[in-house]
Amino acid sequence: MRPPDVMILAAGFGTRMGALTADRPKPLIEVAGRPLLDHAIAAARDGGGRIAVNAHYRADQIAAHLAAHHPDVYLSDEQPRILDSGGGVKRALPQLRTSPIAGLNADAVWAGPGPLHPLTAAWDGARMGVLMLLVPRARAIGRQGGGDVAMDAEGRLTWDRTATGLVHTGAQLLDPALVAAHPGEVFSMLEIWQDQMDRGRLFGVVYPGRWADVGHPGGIAEAEAMLTDA
Repeated sequence: MRPPDVMILAAGFGTRMGALTADRPKPLIEVAGRPLLDHAIAAARDGGGRIAVNAHYRADQIAAHLAAHHPDVYLSDEQPRILDSGGGVKRALPQLRTSPIAGLNADAVWAGPGPLHPLTAAWDGARMGVLMLLVPRARAIGRQGGGDVAMDAEGRLTWDRTATGLVHTGAQLLDPALVAAHPGEVFSMLEIWQDQMDRGRLFGVVYPGRWADVGHPGGIAEAEAMLTDA
């Protein structure tokens, strides 16, 4: 399949980071000497096509970083209001021209193959509306809480928040028509996922490496240790 265009979600306020985001957006916090956003862009370039990044909180800093280091990456500046995950993707759809498109969160670090590769290898648009990249709870570094989903023998997903549930890494492939058809301007991707789960079109594939959640301060050191051990 054609390399999917990639949406990197980077517009959140980063409130779990506390004082670290008082003067900068979370995607510009450094892990192993590189901003989180650069980790995400590197993952997007490994097997992806065009890249879009959204921003809201301190968007000027993200704009300046992209202009200086990634001038080919499109910035979707969500002003005056933040659009949530689904609305953010919908706003950027004119820049995302493939089907499916890929999504990545800006607060994650990977140790192993590029996350887009297992997704594109497993994608089947005839059966799937969304394909999530998952890790077992034991390989979800820095994760707080339990899992997210359970997967049946065919790869279909249902919710499972227990300690045995698989963790959604934030990486996914999805049919952009699902987002385009949503009537709202501000909405969560959770609504798309639930609709596709109800229709039996929400699938998952397990990532063979390790993944770190850097959504909270403790995740920084844990992610750096994971990269050191990789």
